[in-house]
Amino acid sequence: MLKAGVIAVQGDVAEHADAIRRAADRHGEDCTVESIRSAGVVPECDLLLLPGGESTTISRLLAEEGIDEEIEAFAAAGKPLLATCAGLIVASRDAKDDRVSTLDILDVSVDRNAFGRQKDSFEAAIDVEGLDEPFPAVFIRAPLIDEVDAAVETLAAVDDRPVAVRQDNVVGTSFHPELTDDSRIHGLAFFS
Repeated sequence: MLKAGVIAVQGDVAEHADAIRRAADRHGEDCTVESIRSAGVVPECDLLLLPGGESTTISRLLAEEGIDEEIEAFAAAGKPLLATCAGLIVASRDAKDDRVSTLDILDVSVDRNAFGRQKDSFEAAIDVEGLDEPFPAVFIRAPLIDEVDAAVETLAAVDDRPVAVRQDNVVGTSFHPELTDDSRIHGLAFFS
């Protein structure tokens, strides 16, 4: 049985846990999901999710709890990791904000809240590499991926701007895939 961990210092933990379970079921995998709030659990996981929230708070709490180094080691070990919205910011090489201590596990540069404020939130059906039909992406104060290293594959774009990327075992999205009933992004990141 696979063990998935959802970093639970802030963000949509329950929604992601449900999406992971649905994706696992759809792919014929048995998977338990654990919320992670302290060090020591990440190394036990087979899959890891770094959710959205507020990136400065997330990065601070990860460091305070000692989870940041465990996430870096997890990614370096080649295990599947999905980072969404603020999780993408924290996972990036550069958040363009000194208040965010990035993990540098995804070789992209990210501009926080570049798609606008809360009132500028939107949904869009986007084509995602590896999915056979458009995905209903939900963008809430979404970051913009503005630089992508050659080692990073762009999986989806909105107005020619990357919104989903993959670098080896790490997938990052600007949007919130957990806010839909569609678990295909979780499936793509973890079970494909």
